[in-house]
Amino acid sequence: MRINEENYVAKAESVILKLSKQVNKQGKVVAMVTNSKIRNLLSMSADIYNQVLDCKDDKLPQELNGRIEYLRVRYIYEAGREPRVKDLVIQGELLEIMKEIQGSKKNYILYYHYMEALVAFKRFWNKNDD
Repeated sequence: MRINEENYVAKAESVILKLSKQVNKQGKVVAMVTNSKIRNLLSMSADIYNQVLDCKDDKLPQELNGRIEYLRVRYIYEAGREPRVKDLVIQGELLEIMKEIQGSKKNYILYYHYMEALVAFKRFWNKNDD
């Protein structure tokens, strides 16, 4: 996977720092995704996370795999609606990481912790929005 237990926190911080320093063609800093938008992405993942925690095996049931695939669709939709969300999804490699879950409980939990780290670093480094 693109992330693991040893690098997901550093990767999340790197993504947020990179997004917070993006500039447009005029040299002005581009506003990054808002706290409410990034927390909305985390919220979409949280319901699945709670169900994943209840699974006994590392192999997730087909229903949860379907929900994870639908979650990817929701991220794509949100990214299409909001360019700043798209920047986060692309820079954070969120769609690719979701593909790499491949029905593994461990991988979904890791993905969710990565999302939590993105939210935490966004809040820490970029406090000045909703």
